[in-house]
Amino acid sequence: MSVLSLYRQVSVIGAGMTRFHHRVHQDKQGRELFVEAALEAAESVDRGFTFGDADALYLGYFSSDMFERQGHTAALMADWLGMNPKPAYRVEDACASSGVAVNAGVQAIASGMCDVVVVGGVEKMRTLGTSEVTDTLALAADANYEVGVGFTFPGLYAAIASAHFNKHGSTWEQLQQVAIKNHVNGKKNPKAQYQETIKEIADKLGERKGMSFRDEMEFLRSPLNPVVASPLRLFDCCPISDGAAAVILAADDVAEKYTDTPVRVAGIGQASDTMALHDRDDFTSLRAACVAARQAYNMAGVEARSIDTACVHDCFTIAEVVATEDLGFFARGEGSKAASEGRTALDGEMPVNPDGGLKAKGHPVGATGAAMVYEMFKQLRGQAGEHQVADAEVGLTHNVGAAGATVSVQIYRRG
Repeated sequence: MSVLSLYRQVSVIGAGMTRFHHRVHQDKQGRELFVEAALEAAESVDRGFTFGDADALYLGYFSSDMFERQGHTAALMADWLGMNPKPAYRVEDACASSGVAVNAGVQAIASGMCDVVVVGGVEKMRTLGTSEVTDTLALAADANYEVGVGFTFPGLYAAIASAHFNKHGSTWEQLQQVAIKNHVNGKKNPKAQYQETIKEIADKLGERKGMSFRDEMEFLRSPLNPVVASPLRLFDCCPISDGAAAVILAADDVAEKYTDTPVRVAGIGQASDTMALHDRDDFTSLRAACVAARQAYNMAGVEARSIDTACVHDCFTIAEVVATEDLGFFARGEGSKAASEGRTALDGEMPVNPDGGLKAKGHPVGATGAAMVYEMFKQLRGQAGEHQVADAEVGLTHNVGAAGATVSVQIYRRG
């Protein structure tokens, strides 16, 4: 693989996001959520920023058409931000929509076409009930060979989990340490949907049902954590969320006008794979993630061991385990063991999803990739509060579309 490079260096100069939640935003439309996130991003720029400074808008929104009965959302958001007549682009790559939008924004600046761009994502999912949301998300799977025979994403990731168990000897009990850890982190993140540990949730639900649990594992094995798609149970799955995130990117020679503490884009990567899972040789790895990671590492001139913290796409607990192996943090088959040993905890050797990840922070799908960049902006500037990773200088984001048909990876470095 040839080593790609950016012909012009790019930095993040501002970032903002709403809280991710399924009820907090029930009276807001997607346009209002995105404006809220974008305004916070503008306010975070050290020396001030107005949207008229930007040359373009790149928006990730997976399914505004189904969730809000609204298409043409990029132009809509540009209008609401007062960016007309600047060009606006909507990016749709399933759950990787805004991660891919970030790559597009970086490329626009690196090419010299733009100096400053606004990039973000939004998803207003709770306009629909759970079954309708499930059906809408299934649009990102293969309609002929997966959805048509009854597969939805819990089923596809359950197949990945079963394959990982069979090939590497990992266990469902090890996966639960991913959920437990991410809820601990989410409790420390004021933007997270779930700000309770699993033990706190178990105690609350147990009291309602007249039940008590010795620890998280007894609760997670109980009927209060039902099977969704064997071997995955409810707490193996990320929640349905509403929310938005936005970041402001600038060429390095322009960034100094706005801040003395930019977060530099060190490397980006992106790859795709077969839509249908059954066409792949190995269910226990996402080939697109491996390719995208190699591109990003090569461009940044770093290796996996150089990464201080990472936000990875844990739409299901097994997804975080697979990601930590695909990204080279742990050897093949060792990801679940590493999680169970606490090596991915906030104070572990490789802190993964310090913000709670999709599992606890939430997953409004079009916003997730941009929200990961928001977290890296905070982490690498030492502004992440209670969930700050000590001495973080290099961070990685990993955003997956569907079951790995699209993957974007970015590496960021403290300026």
